[in-house]
Amino acid sequence: MSGFRTFLKSGHAPTLFAAFFYFDFCFAVWVLNGAMAPFISETFNLTAAQKGFMISVPILAGALMRFPLGVLAQYIGRKNAALVEMGLIVLALMGGYFFINTYDHVLAMGVLLGIAGASFGVALSLGSGWFPPRYKGLAMGIAGAGNSGTVLAVLFAPPLATAYGWQTVYGIAALCMLAPMIVMLVFAKEPPDIEHQSFRQHIACLFEKDGWAFSLIYVVTFGGFIGLASFLPTYFYDQFKVTKVEAGQLTMLAALMGSAVRVVGGYISDRIGGINTLSGVLGAVAVCLVLCGLASGSLVMTTLLFMVCFAALGAGNGALFQLVPLRWPLTTAVAGSMIGEIGALGGGFIPNAMGLSKQYLGTYFWGFASFAVLAIAMLVMLRIMQIRWTRTWAEKGGRARSAPSTQPVKAAA
Repeated sequence: MSGFRTFLKSGHAPTLFAAFFYFDFCFAVWVLNGAMAPFISETFNLTAAQKGFMISVPILAGALMRFPLGVLAQYIGRKNAALVEMGLIVLALMGGYFFINTYDHVLAMGVLLGIAGASFGVALSLGSGWFPPRYKGLAMGIAGAGNSGTVLAVLFAPPLATAYGWQTVYGIAALCMLAPMIVMLVFAKEPPDIEHQSFRQHIACLFEKDGWAFSLIYVVTFGGFIGLASFLPTYFYDQFKVTKVEAGQLTMLAALMGSAVRVVGGYISDRIGGINTLSGVLGAVAVCLVLCGLASGSLVMTTLLFMVCFAALGAGNGALFQLVPLRWPLTTAVAGSMIGEIGALGGGFIPNAMGLSKQYLGTYFWGFASFAVLAIAMLVMLRIMQIRWTRTWAEKGGRARSAPSTQPVKAAA
């Protein structure tokens, strides 16, 4: 406990809390269509492939919006960028409440919900910006635990949709978004860890192998989290014939594990290194995904396996973002947004792969198996890349150096 108090005193705790609160509500909005997918699918009589595509649209849109928001944050400040984004989210949700009538409208609403998915890089950089390098993994883990917004969505959206209709949930969500806006306005302070650099310097990580390596690993850890969290209500409802509310509750159990363990992942990575943590995570995720596909006849076993899988994914997200500020100490917000953008695109892969697998092969297994293969491929890449990383900007295993350089690391050839 004394160690945690020391951690809080080393930075600005109110800003960290505001960043978590902001990300939590944004994440809930981002996965709203996934949480309500059984209701929407029933309303419009969707095929398995249409369900998968509908669920993937907000994920893909959010991924594409992340990098522009990260760049904007570098110029107007992360706090201001967060407030602008939340204002746009409220407008989008009100539009959904008044104008959704067809499947095409749902797809268009999915694009607007992507605005909420853009919050990731800003939230993590804002939350960790006041903390020294040795605590950034934990700070990012706490801010990133805002992905527990998935829990809010899958727990509350289905019963609200049952009681009032799924379109009404958009209006309720718009009102709820006012809470994090007020918290951000009152409690958050813009961190001092910012430098005036050229646009080329801001996007330098786009032209480096390390940036793409981080992004591809994040395709598995975060893409897996957001993709599965969005698709699981549909999977439980279709595969096991549970009620829509029960499907949300079962998804909540898995998502809660991923959100809670993200903090642990950052904490562990500060001590044993993000590379070591990620190595264990990728192996565990691959095994769990295959077993989930094989356990499709048992609701209890499937639920337990998803809980373990989500715990590994959550730890992996915390571990990867323990490494980001070590690699890009001066442009963490933009680097994080770029990595988050590419990584979140992986979340769009899972719903589509699952829907296509079910529609054309008659089983969800090959959707699970394809993502497991990707996890193994990323593990192999990580073990190769870490040889150079531990010679340049990180200690063995991916820990922070005792006296980290404030200069950007030279791009890999």
